[in-house]
Amino acid sequence: MLWIAILLGIIEGMTEFLPVSSTGHLILFGDLLGFQGPKGKTFEIVIQLGAILAICWIYREKILLITKGVVLRKSDDIRFAGGIILAFLPAIFLGAVLHEFIKEKLFNPFNVSIALIIGGIVILIVERYKPNAVYKKMEELPLPLYLKIGLCQCLALIPGTSRSGATIIGALLLGVERKAAAEFSFFLAIPTMFAATVFQIYSNRHELDFDGIQLVIAGFIMAFISALLVVRIAIGYIERHGFAPFAYYRIILGALMLFILHS
Repeated sequence: MLWIAILLGIIEGMTEFLPVSSTGHLILFGDLLGFQGPKGKTFEIVIQLGAILAICWIYREKILLITKGVVLRKSDDIRFAGGIILAFLPAIFLGAVLHEFIKEKLFNPFNVSIALIIGGIVILIVERYKPNAVYKKMEELPLPLYLKIGLCQCLALIPGTSRSGATIIGALLLGVERKAAAEFSFFLAIPTMFAATVFQIYSNRHELDFDGIQLVIAGFIMAFISALLVVRIAIGYIERHGFAPFAYYRIILGALMLFILHS
């Protein structure tokens, strides 16, 4: 069981910040491998926290500079922080309202597989027909644009859609350059994922179980390390190759899982 926890930790870290859906991967591979971790989503919560801390570490200097700028009332930093908050609010509100429905109706391998395929097709279409980039830096977007990207992130409430995928594709359609879209997705992940983690802890507070603590620790460490590695190389890869490779991967994985489920 330990090797499965390590594998799932690696999968979480590798997929959380790419447009391929980490939640979808954990559902698919957890079901496929028959993983039975600690009760009350403890394992999923902790390994997700590992991925969040990785992104915080990578962007620690920028986060500190923005925080310092907000404290010193620098207008650019205040505006960017406000944009993050605007983009963050819609998904958190809808997630809290629709949590039980989504958990009961959509968290299954079949729905995830379909969402992976549809999302892959959408990415290919957007990559081909997206408008010319108008905004080159994530800090320079108009405030209403941050909100619109946040509304796009709400699509990620459907398991298999991908939080980063919905955010990035939404940004591309709104005229944001690839690198800026990806970086903003990373930054937006920090409050979004922290809030989702706190919400999950509260929702499962009576069921949290750390009996399999070695599984939790192994998954956490591997999620942190793999997220560090992936995010460091993701920006350069995306600049050179775009998002089409991720789209093909989504379609192939979704189709393969449907075949396995049918068999």
